[in-house]
Amino acid sequence: MLSRILIAAAALTTLAACGGGTEPAVPGKVDVVAGFYPLQFVAQRVGGDHVQVTNLAQPGAEPHDLELKPSQITQVAGADLVIYLKGFQPELDKAVEQNAAAKSFDVTTVTPLEKGEAHEHETEPSPAPDAKQDEELDPHVWLDPTRLATIAEAVASQLGKADATYAADYTANAQALKAELTKLDGEFTAGLKTCERREIVTSHAAFGYLAKRYDLEQIGITGLDPEAEPTPQRLAEVAEEAKEHDAKTIFFETLVSPKVAEALAKEVGAKTAVLDPLEGLAAGSTDDYFSVMRANLKTLREALGCA
Repeated sequence: MLSRILIAAAALTTLAACGGGTEPAVPGKVDVVAGFYPLQFVAQRVGGDHVQVTNLAQPGAEPHDLELKPSQITQVAGADLVIYLKGFQPELDKAVEQNAAAKSFDVTTVTPLEKGEAHEHETEPSPAPDAKQDEELDPHVWLDPTRLATIAEAVASQLGKADATYAADYTANAQALKAELTKLDGEFTAGLKTCERREIVTSHAAFGYLAKRYDLEQIGITGLDPEAEPTPQRLAEVAEEAKEHDAKTIFFETLVSPKVAEALAKEVGAKTAVLDPLEGLAAGSTDDYFSVMRANLKTLREALGCA
């Protein structure tokens, strides 16, 4: 305990010097570090008043691009529990491996990732046979509420190991969150059951799990990398598919430039709308996971002509 207090004090000193990125540990609470917003949300809901949760990703910034400050690495080392998604934030993967391997939880151990659309072959020269393949693992598991519920139950178990005194509270909180997520899942299932169209044209292929869960077809302008630039060939292919399926809306995201989506929408005679992949919230936002997901559902229903 003394060593953790000293580490937290050091982190606070660095924060005062550099500004932003860390929070001091709160005595009597489990110190949890989360890689990005959905994991922060789960940790806070499951941990309740017994935890202090820090999100390493800055508000309004792409969490993929996380660059850890020395103070954040110190906080990772001093945390009671680090919750992360292996492969999504390489710098955090490295920090965990070097400083917190014994007190970390990789959510992919309970929600294995599936292959998603990559499209690297459309933005780069063809790779060698043993190089990067056209399909990569899609990290966006939280967009399926049932998968997030699985993560919540596992987080309760991890918190119970870190703080056995309140293990029953963590389990109860996780079950309450699971009930809310099950309700949300039902809303999506009912709301998207009868639609004129089932194809969603998105700025990047972040919605594979959501599409699979609710029987939609995702057409990504780019693949899993939100910053990838599509080639003219890829844009032509997506435009053709959008026209074929009579797409009325081209979706873009809150943390990514809408220019490509806007240009495609103009070409095919569609409008644009935000479909939020929930990788992070904007600075000062009062939304949470549920409000953003319900906004996504409303947007999808309007775009797909759902009864």
